[in-house]
Amino acid sequence: MPRTRSRRAPAVLGSVLATAGLLLAGCANPSTGSDTDDPTKPVTLRFWHGWSEKNEVAAINASIKRFEKLHPNITVKSTGNVTDESINQALRAGGDDAPDVVSSFTTNNVGQYCSSGMWVDLDPFLKKSGMEKKKIFPATLLDYTQYEGKQCALPLLADSFGLYYNKDAFEKAGITRPPRTMSEFKEDAVKLTERTKGGSYKQLGYMPDFRLYQNSPDRPFAQWAPTYFDKNGKAALSKDPVSKQFFTTQLDMIKALGGYGALEKYRTTFGDEMSSQNAFVTGKLAMIMDGEWRGLKLKEDKAEFGWGTAPMPVPDDQADKYGRGYLTGTVAGISHSSKHQNAAWELVKFLTADTDQVVAFANDIHNVPSTFAALKSPKLDADPSFRTFLDIAQNPHSQTVPPSNNGGQYVTTLQDFSYNVEAGKVPDLDKGLRDLDKQIDADNVQSQN
Repeated sequence: MPRTRSRRAPAVLGSVLATAGLLLAGCANPSTGSDTDDPTKPVTLRFWHGWSEKNEVAAINASIKRFEKLHPNITVKSTGNVTDESINQALRAGGDDAPDVVSSFTTNNVGQYCSSGMWVDLDPFLKKSGMEKKKIFPATLLDYTQYEGKQCALPLLADSFGLYYNKDAFEKAGITRPPRTMSEFKEDAVKLTERTKGGSYKQLGYMPDFRLYQNSPDRPFAQWAPTYFDKNGKAALSKDPVSKQFFTTQLDMIKALGGYGALEKYRTTFGDEMSSQNAFVTGKLAMIMDGEWRGLKLKEDKAEFGWGTAPMPVPDDQADKYGRGYLTGTVAGISHSSKHQNAAWELVKFLTADTDQVVAFANDIHNVPSTFAALKSPKLDADPSFRTFLDIAQNPHSQTVPPSNNGGQYVTTLQDFSYNVEAGKVPDLDKGLRDLDKQIDADNVQSQN
Protein backbone atom coordinates (compact mmCIF):
# COMPACT_ATOMS: atom_id res chain seq x y z
CA MET A 1 0.00 0.00 0.00
CA PRO A 2 1.24 3.54 -0.54
CA ARG A 3 2.58 5.18 2.59
CA THR A 4 0.42 8.23 2.21
CA ARG A 5 -2.17 8.65 4.90
CA SER A 6 -4.14 11.54 6.35
CA ARG A 7 -2.27 13.25 9.16
CA ARG A 8 -5.52 14.24 10.87
CA ALA A 9 -6.69 12.01 13.72
CA PRO A 10 -10.02 10.36 12.86
CA ALA A 11 -13.07 11.46 14.82
CA VAL A 12 -13.47 8.13 16.59
CA LEU A 13 -9.93 8.37 17.89
CA GLY A 14 -10.39 11.98 18.92
CA SER A 15 -13.03 10.90 21.42
CA VAL A 16 -10.75 8.18 22.74
CA LEU A 17 -7.94 10.67 23.25
CA ALA A 18 -10.21 13.16 24.94
CA THR A 19 -11.59 10.51 27.28
CA ALA A 20 -8.13 9.35 28.23
CA GLY A 21 -6.90 12.89 28.74
CA LEU A 22 -4.08 12.26 26.31
CA LEU A 23 -3.98 15.76 24.94
CA LEU A 24 -3.16 17.36 28.27
CA ALA A 25 0.25 18.87 28.80
CA GLY A 26 2.70 17.33 31.22
CA CYS A 27 2.18 13.72 30.07
CA ALA A 28 5.76 13.02 29.00
CA ASN A 29 6.49 10.52 31.82
CA PRO A 30 3.91 7.78 31.58
CA SER A 31 3.69 4.80 33.89
CA THR A 32 5.47 1.70 32.65
CA GLY A 33 3.63 -1.48 31.85
CA SER A 34 4.19 -5.07 32.86
CA ASP A 35 5.58 -8.22 31.25
CA THR A 36 4.50 -10.48 34.11
CA ASP A 37 0.94 -11.06 32.91
CA ASP A 38 -0.34 -14.56 32.17
CA PRO A 39 -1.17 -14.71 28.42
CA THR A 40 -3.49 -17.67 28.99
CA LYS A 41 -5.87 -15.64 31.17
CA PRO A 42 -8.87 -13.76 29.72
CA VAL A 43 -7.78 -10.32 28.52
CA THR A 44 -8.78 -7.59 26.06
CA LEU A 45 -5.99 -6.04 23.98
CA ARG A 46 -6.22 -2.66 22.30
CA PHE A 47 -4.67 -2.68 18.85
CA TRP A 48 -4.16 0.60 16.96
CA HIS A 49 -3.27 0.58 13.27
CA GLY A 50 -3.32 2.86 10.24
CA TRP A 51 -5.30 0.83 7.70
CA SER A 52 -8.41 2.59 6.48
CA GLU A 53 -9.31 1.38 2.99
CA LYS A 54 -12.27 -1.01 2.92
CA ASN A 55 -10.28 -4.01 1.69
CA GLU A 56 -7.46 -3.29 4.15
CA VAL A 57 -9.78 -3.08 7.15
CA ALA A 58 -11.49 -6.31 6.07
CA ALA A 59 -8.09 -8.00 5.81
CA ILE A 60 -6.88 -6.88 9.24
CA ASN A 61 -10.22 -7.84 10.82
CA ALA A 62 -9.93 -11.30 9.23
CA SER A 63 -6.43 -11.54 10.69
CA ILE A 64 -7.74 -10.69 14.14
CA LYS A 65 -10.46 -13.35 13.86
CA ARG A 66 -7.82 -15.95 12.98
CA PHE A 67 -5.80 -14.90 16.02
CA GLU A 68 -8.77 -15.00 18.37
CA LYS A 69 -9.63 -18.49 17.15
CA LEU A 70 -6.14 -19.63 18.17
CA HIS A 71 -6.28 -17.66 21.43
CA PRO A 72 -9.90 -17.78 22.63
CA ASN A 73 -8.94 -16.13 25.92
CA ILE A 74 -7.74 -12.96 24.13
CA THR A 75 -10.14 -10.41 22.69
CA VAL A 76 -8.67 -7.80 20.35
CA LYS A 77 -10.31 -4.39 20.14
CA SER A 78 -8.91 -2.67 17.05
CA THR A 79 -8.93 0.99 16.08
CA GLY A 80 -7.94 1.87 12.51
CA ASN A 81 -6.88 4.94 10.55
CA VAL A 82 -4.61 6.02 13.41
CA THR A 83 -1.75 8.43 12.74
CA ASP A 84 1.72 8.34 14.30
CA GLU A 85 0.96 11.62 16.06
CA SER A 86 -2.02 10.05 17.81
CA ILE A 87 0.00 6.98 18.76
CA ASN A 88 2.76 9.14 20.20
CA GLN A 89 0.30 11.17 22.27
CA ALA A 90 -1.28 8.01 23.64
CA LEU A 91 2.00 6.30 24.49
CA ARG A 92 3.41 9.36 26.21
CA ALA A 93 0.34 9.52 28.41
CA GLY A 94 -0.16 5.80 29.06
CA GLY A 95 -3.29 4.87 31.00
CA ASP A 96 -5.93 2.19 30.59
CA ASP A 97 -7.17 3.51 27.24
CA ALA A 98 -3.76 3.56 25.58
CA PRO A 99 -3.04 0.80 23.02
CA ASP A 100 -1.28 -2.43 23.91
CA VAL A 101 -0.19 -3.22 20.35
CA VAL A 102 0.55 -0.56 17.76
CA SER A 103 1.49 -0.53 14.10
CA SER A 104 2.88 2.25 11.96
CA PHE A 105 3.46 2.86 8.27
CA THR A 106 6.35 5.20 9.12
CA THR A 107 9.58 3.26 9.46
CA ASN A 108 11.44 6.58 9.74
CA ASN A 109 10.07 6.93 13.27
CA VAL A 110 11.39 3.62 14.60
CA GLY A 111 14.51 5.35 15.95
CA GLN A 112 12.29 7.56 18.09
CA TYR A 113 10.17 4.66 19.30
CA CYS A 114 13.25 2.67 20.32
CA SER A 115 15.37 5.45 21.83
CA SER A 116 12.48 6.93 23.80
CA GLY A 117 11.37 3.58 25.17
CA MET A 118 7.78 4.13 24.00
CA TRP A 119 7.89 0.71 22.30
CA VAL A 120 9.30 -2.14 24.39
CA ASP A 121 12.40 -4.12 23.42
CA LEU A 122 11.18 -7.29 21.70
CA ASP A 123 14.43 -9.23 21.92
CA PRO A 124 13.53 -10.78 25.33
CA PHE A 125 10.18 -11.91 23.89
CA LEU A 126 11.86 -13.36 20.82
CA LYS A 127 14.36 -15.22 22.99
CA LYS A 128 11.63 -16.53 25.27
CA SER A 129 9.76 -17.84 22.21
CA GLY A 130 12.90 -19.46 20.81
CA MET A 131 12.79 -17.30 17.69
CA GLU A 132 16.03 -16.39 15.85
CA LYS A 133 15.05 -13.16 14.15
CA LYS A 134 17.84 -13.25 11.56
CA LYS A 135 16.51 -16.58 10.32
CA ILE A 136 12.94 -15.28 10.15
CA PHE A 137 13.15 -11.76 8.71
CA PRO A 138 15.29 -10.37 5.83
CA ALA A 139 18.18 -8.24 7.04
CA THR A 140 16.99 -4.97 5.49
CA LEU A 141 13.61 -5.33 7.21
CA LEU A 142 15.33 -5.91 10.53
CA ASP A 143 17.40 -2.79 9.88
CA TYR A 144 14.34 -0.54 9.77
CA THR A 145 12.72 -2.12 12.85
CA GLN A 146 15.60 -1.55 15.29
CA TYR A 147 17.78 1.28 16.53
CA GLU A 148 21.21 1.03 18.16
CA GLY A 149 20.71 -2.63 18.90
CA LYS A 150 17.19 -2.33 20.32
CA GLN A 151 14.60 -4.37 18.42
CA CYS A 152 11.51 -2.41 19.40
CA ALA A 153 9.44 -3.39 16.35
CA LEU A 154 9.00 -6.22 13.87
CA PRO A 155 8.11 -6.06 10.17
CA LEU A 156 4.41 -6.43 9.37
CA LEU A 157 4.47 -6.81 5.57
CA ALA A 158 6.76 -4.72 3.41
CA ASP A 159 6.77 -2.44 0.38
CA SER A 160 9.41 -2.69 -2.31
CA PHE A 161 9.81 -0.20 -5.12
CA GLY A 162 10.52 -1.00 -8.74
CA LEU A 163 9.88 0.12 -12.31
CA TYR A 164 6.53 -0.14 -14.08
CA TYR A 165 6.77 0.19 -17.85
CA ASN A 166 4.34 0.42 -20.76
CA LYS A 167 5.06 -2.61 -22.98
CA ASP A 168 3.14 -1.15 -25.93
CA ALA A 169 5.18 2.06 -25.79
CA PHE A 170 8.41 0.04 -25.53
CA GLU A 171 7.53 -1.98 -28.63
CA LYS A 172 6.66 1.17 -30.57
CA ALA A 173 10.00 2.73 -29.60
CA GLY A 174 11.92 -0.43 -30.49
CA ILE A 175 13.03 -1.13 -26.92
CA THR A 176 13.27 -4.84 -26.20
CA ARG A 177 13.74 -4.91 -22.40
CA PRO A 178 13.56 -2.63 -19.36
CA PRO A 179 16.68 -0.52 -18.70
CA ARG A 180 19.19 -1.90 -16.20
CA THR A 181 21.68 0.94 -15.89
CA MET A 182 21.19 4.68 -15.52
CA SER A 183 22.64 5.40 -18.97
CA GLU A 184 20.14 2.96 -20.51
CA PHE A 185 17.41 4.54 -18.40
CA LYS A 186 18.08 8.03 -19.78
CA GLU A 187 18.38 6.73 -23.34
CA ASP A 188 15.07 4.85 -23.11
CA ALA A 189 13.30 7.77 -21.43
CA VAL A 190 14.27 10.00 -24.35
CA LYS A 191 13.20 7.41 -26.95
CA LEU A 192 9.84 7.00 -25.28
CA THR A 193 9.11 10.72 -25.14
CA GLU A 194 6.67 12.07 -27.70
CA ARG A 195 6.04 15.79 -28.17
CA THR A 196 2.91 17.62 -29.26
CA LYS A 197 2.96 20.13 -32.12
CA GLY A 198 2.79 22.87 -29.51
CA GLY A 199 6.01 21.69 -27.90
CA SER A 200 4.49 20.05 -24.83
CA TYR A 201 4.44 16.33 -24.17
CA LYS A 202 2.08 13.75 -25.58
CA GLN A 203 3.96 11.05 -23.69
CA LEU A 204 6.95 11.42 -21.39
CA GLY A 205 9.37 8.52 -21.07
CA TYR A 206 9.88 9.10 -17.35
CA MET A 207 9.16 11.91 -14.92
CA PRO A 208 12.29 12.37 -12.77
CA ASP A 209 10.94 15.21 -10.60
CA PHE A 210 11.06 14.41 -6.88
CA ARG A 211 7.57 15.78 -6.25
CA LEU A 212 5.90 13.12 -8.38
CA TYR A 213 3.84 10.52 -6.51
CA GLN A 214 6.33 8.05 -4.95
CA ASN A 215 9.48 9.83 -6.20
CA SER A 216 10.65 11.03 -2.77
CA PRO A 217 14.46 11.28 -3.25
CA ASP A 218 15.32 8.70 -0.60
CA ARG A 219 13.68 6.05 -2.80
CA PRO A 220 15.59 6.42 -6.10
CA PHE A 221 18.70 7.27 -4.03
CA ALA A 222 18.65 3.68 -2.72
CA GLN A 223 19.90 2.50 -6.14
CA TRP A 224 23.24 4.12 -5.27
CA ALA A 225 23.41 2.63 -1.72
CA PRO A 226 24.38 5.92 -0.07
CA THR A 227 25.99 6.34 3.34
CA TYR A 228 23.74 8.66 5.35
CA PHE A 229 25.65 8.57 8.64
CA ASP A 230 29.16 7.60 9.72
CA LYS A 231 29.94 5.22 12.60
CA ASN A 232 29.63 8.11 15.06
CA GLY A 233 26.15 9.05 13.86
CA LYS A 234 27.28 12.15 11.99
CA ALA A 235 25.75 12.97 8.60
CA ALA A 236 28.08 11.72 5.87
CA LEU A 237 26.34 12.37 2.56
CA SER A 238 28.89 14.95 1.45
CA LYS A 239 31.72 12.45 2.08
CA ASP A 240 30.15 9.71 -0.04
CA PRO A 241 30.88 10.21 -3.78
CA VAL A 242 27.60 8.54 -4.77
CA SER A 243 25.63 11.48 -3.37
CA LYS A 244 26.98 13.84 -5.99
CA GLN A 245 26.62 11.12 -8.64
CA PHE A 246 22.96 10.71 -7.76
CA PHE A 247 22.12 14.39 -8.12
CA THR A 248 24.24 14.76 -11.26
CA THR A 249 22.37 11.84 -12.84
CA GLN A 250 19.07 13.46 -11.85
CA LEU A 251 20.06 16.76 -13.46
CA ASP A 252 21.24 15.00 -16.62
CA MET A 253 17.90 13.21 -16.93
CA ILE A 254 15.98 16.46 -16.43
CA LYS A 255 18.04 18.21 -19.10
CA ALA A 256 17.67 15.34 -21.57
CA LEU A 257 13.88 15.38 -21.20
CA GLY A 258 13.37 19.09 -21.77
CA GLY A 259 14.29 20.91 -18.58
CA TYR A 260 12.80 21.36 -15.13
CA GLY A 261 10.31 24.07 -16.10
CA ALA A 262 8.76 22.06 -18.91
CA LEU A 263 8.61 18.91 -16.79
CA GLU A 264 6.98 20.65 -13.84
CA LYS A 265 4.41 22.26 -16.13
CA TYR A 266 3.56 18.83 -17.54
CA ARG A 267 3.39 17.32 -14.05
CA THR A 268 0.60 19.74 -13.11
CA THR A 269 -1.60 18.04 -15.72
CA PHE A 270 -1.40 14.67 -13.97
CA GLY A 271 -4.34 13.18 -12.12
CA ASP A 272 -4.38 11.98 -8.52
CA GLU A 273 -1.89 9.21 -7.76
CA MET A 274 -4.42 6.68 -6.48
CA SER A 275 -7.12 7.42 -9.08
CA SER A 276 -7.74 6.11 -12.57
CA GLN A 277 -6.23 9.41 -13.76
CA ASN A 278 -2.76 8.47 -12.54
CA ALA A 279 -0.29 9.63 -15.20
CA PHE A 280 0.99 6.12 -15.90
CA VAL A 281 -2.53 4.70 -16.19
CA THR A 282 -3.55 7.38 -18.68
CA GLY A 283 -0.43 6.92 -20.82
CA LYS A 284 1.13 10.28 -20.02
CA LEU A 285 4.16 8.43 -18.63
CA ALA A 286 5.77 5.36 -20.22
CA MET A 287 7.77 4.45 -17.09
CA ILE A 288 7.22 5.13 -13.41
CA MET A 289 8.74 4.13 -10.09
CA ASP A 290 6.12 2.66 -7.76
CA GLY A 291 5.41 0.01 -5.16
CA GLU A 292 3.98 -3.48 -5.47
CA TRP A 293 0.43 -2.27 -4.82
CA ARG A 294 0.35 -0.45 -8.18
CA GLY A 295 -0.13 -3.73 -10.04
CA LEU A 296 -3.45 -4.34 -8.32
CA LYS A 297 -4.51 -0.75 -9.04
CA LEU A 298 -3.61 -1.11 -12.72
CA LYS A 299 -5.91 -4.11 -12.96
CA GLU A 300 -8.70 -2.33 -11.10
CA ASP A 301 -8.31 0.74 -13.34
CA LYS A 302 -8.31 -1.47 -16.46
CA ALA A 303 -5.17 0.01 -18.00
CA GLU A 304 -5.57 0.02 -21.78
CA PHE A 305 -2.04 -1.16 -22.55
CA GLY A 306 0.26 -4.02 -21.73
CA TRP A 307 2.53 -3.34 -18.79
CA GLY A 308 5.40 -5.02 -17.01
CA THR A 309 7.56 -4.64 -13.93
CA ALA A 310 11.29 -4.71 -13.31
CA PRO A 311 13.81 -3.51 -10.74
CA MET A 312 14.83 0.13 -10.98
CA PRO A 313 18.07 0.71 -12.91
CA VAL A 314 21.36 1.04 -11.04
CA PRO A 315 24.39 3.29 -11.65
CA ASP A 316 26.56 2.10 -14.53
CA ASP A 317 29.49 1.36 -12.22
CA GLN A 318 27.22 -0.79 -10.01
CA ALA A 319 25.71 -2.89 -12.80
CA ASP A 320 26.35 -6.06 -10.79
CA LYS A 321 23.88 -4.78 -8.17
CA TYR A 322 20.95 -4.73 -10.60
CA GLY A 323 17.90 -6.21 -8.90
CA ARG A 324 18.10 -4.07 -5.79
CA GLY A 325 15.46 -1.57 -4.74
CA TYR A 326 14.14 0.58 -1.93
CA LEU A 327 12.33 -1.19 0.91
CA THR A 328 10.00 0.10 3.57
CA GLY A 329 6.89 -1.25 5.24
CA THR A 330 4.53 -1.46 8.17
CA VAL A 331 6.01 -2.15 11.60
CA ALA A 332 4.37 -3.50 14.76
CA GLY A 333 5.34 -3.17 18.39
CA ILE A 334 4.16 -3.28 21.98
CA SER A 335 3.40 -0.20 24.03
CA HIS A 336 5.71 0.36 27.02
CA SER A 337 2.64 1.22 29.10
CA SER A 338 0.78 -2.02 28.34
CA LYS A 339 0.07 -4.14 31.40
CA HIS A 340 -0.55 -7.14 29.15
CA GLN A 341 2.77 -7.36 27.33
CA ASN A 342 2.91 -11.16 27.17
CA ALA A 343 -0.56 -11.35 25.66
CA ALA A 344 0.37 -8.45 23.37
CA TRP A 345 3.42 -10.40 22.26
CA GLU A 346 1.21 -13.30 21.22
CA LEU A 347 -0.63 -10.94 18.86
CA VAL A 348 2.57 -9.35 17.50
CA LYS A 349 4.14 -12.78 17.02
CA PHE A 350 1.08 -14.04 15.14
CA LEU A 351 0.78 -11.01 12.87
CA THR A 352 4.46 -10.83 11.98
CA ALA A 353 5.85 -14.38 12.10
CA ASP A 354 3.05 -16.90 11.52
CA THR A 355 3.70 -17.97 7.93
CA ASP A 356 0.12 -18.73 6.90
CA GLN A 357 -1.09 -15.49 8.47
CA VAL A 358 1.60 -13.37 6.79
CA VAL A 359 0.85 -14.95 3.40
CA ALA A 360 -2.91 -14.53 3.75
CA PHE A 361 -2.58 -10.89 4.79
CA ALA A 362 -0.08 -10.18 2.00
CA ASN A 363 -2.39 -11.70 -0.61
CA ASP A 364 -5.38 -9.78 0.75
CA ILE A 365 -3.81 -6.32 0.50
CA HIS A 366 -1.20 -7.04 -2.20
CA ASN A 367 1.84 -6.21 -0.09
CA VAL A 368 5.17 -8.02 0.12
CA PRO A 369 5.44 -10.68 2.86
CA SER A 370 8.02 -9.87 5.52
CA THR A 371 9.42 -13.31 6.46
CA PHE A 372 11.67 -15.68 4.54
CA ALA A 373 9.15 -18.51 4.91
CA ALA A 374 6.23 -16.44 3.65
CA LEU A 375 8.24 -15.15 0.68
CA LYS A 376 8.80 -18.75 -0.40
CA SER A 377 5.31 -20.02 0.36
CA PRO A 378 3.47 -21.76 -2.52
CA LYS A 379 0.29 -20.09 -1.24
CA LEU A 380 1.62 -16.66 -2.18
CA ASP A 381 0.16 -14.78 -5.14
CA ALA A 382 1.96 -16.14 -8.22
CA ASP A 383 1.35 -13.07 -10.43
CA PRO A 384 4.67 -12.52 -12.32
CA SER A 385 4.40 -8.72 -11.98
CA PHE A 386 4.13 -9.16 -8.21
CA ARG A 387 7.06 -11.59 -8.13
CA THR A 388 9.35 -8.77 -9.27
CA PHE A 389 8.79 -7.05 -5.94
CA LEU A 390 9.25 -10.25 -3.97
CA ASP A 391 12.66 -10.65 -5.61
CA ILE A 392 13.56 -7.03 -4.79
CA ALA A 393 12.58 -7.61 -1.15
CA GLN A 394 14.89 -10.64 -0.96
CA ASN A 395 17.80 -9.02 -2.81
CA PRO A 396 20.71 -8.62 -0.35
CA HIS A 397 21.64 -5.30 -1.97
CA SER A 398 18.23 -3.68 -1.46
CA GLN A 399 18.24 -0.61 0.76
CA THR A 400 16.23 1.29 3.31
CA VAL A 401 16.93 4.56 5.09
CA PRO A 402 18.68 4.18 8.45
CA PRO A 403 16.82 4.90 11.71
CA SER A 404 17.44 8.15 13.56
CA ASN A 405 16.59 9.42 17.03
CA ASN A 406 14.58 12.29 15.52
CA GLY A 407 12.54 10.10 13.24
CA GLY A 408 12.40 11.08 9.59
CA GLN A 409 13.52 14.70 9.97
CA TYR A 410 16.71 14.05 8.00
CA VAL A 411 14.64 12.59 5.15
CA THR A 412 12.53 15.76 5.12
CA THR A 413 15.72 17.84 5.07
CA LEU A 414 17.00 15.73 2.17
CA GLN A 415 13.71 16.27 0.31
CA ASP A 416 13.91 20.05 0.68
CA PHE A 417 17.52 20.03 -0.54
CA SER A 418 16.60 17.78 -3.49
CA TYR A 419 13.79 20.10 -4.58
CA ASN A 420 16.29 22.95 -4.72
CA VAL A 421 18.83 20.87 -6.64
CA GLU A 422 16.44 19.84 -9.41
CA ALA A 423 15.15 23.43 -9.68
CA GLY A 424 18.70 24.67 -10.30
CA LYS A 425 18.96 26.50 -6.98
CA VAL A 426 22.12 24.68 -5.82
CA PRO A 427 24.90 25.85 -8.18
CA ASP A 428 27.67 24.19 -6.12
CA LEU A 429 26.69 20.60 -5.31
CA ASP A 430 29.75 19.96 -3.14
CA LYS A 431 29.04 22.95 -0.93
CA GLY A 432 25.33 22.15 -0.94
CA LEU A 433 25.96 18.61 0.30
CA ARG A 434 28.26 19.89 3.05
CA ASP A 435 25.56 22.31 4.15
CA LEU A 436 23.02 19.47 4.02
CA ASP A 437 25.15 17.43 6.41
CA LYS A 438 25.46 20.40 8.77
CA GLN A 439 21.69 20.87 8.80
CA ILE A 440 21.03 17.17 9.47
CA ASP A 441 23.53 17.20 12.36
CA ALA A 442 22.02 20.37 13.78
CA ASP A 443 18.55 18.83 13.66
CA ASN A 444 19.81 15.75 15.48
CA VAL A 445 21.44 17.82 18.22
CA GLN A 446 18.25 19.87 18.66
CA SER A 447 16.15 16.71 19.03
CA GLN A 448 18.35 15.57 21.90
CA ASN A 449 17.95 18.81 23.87
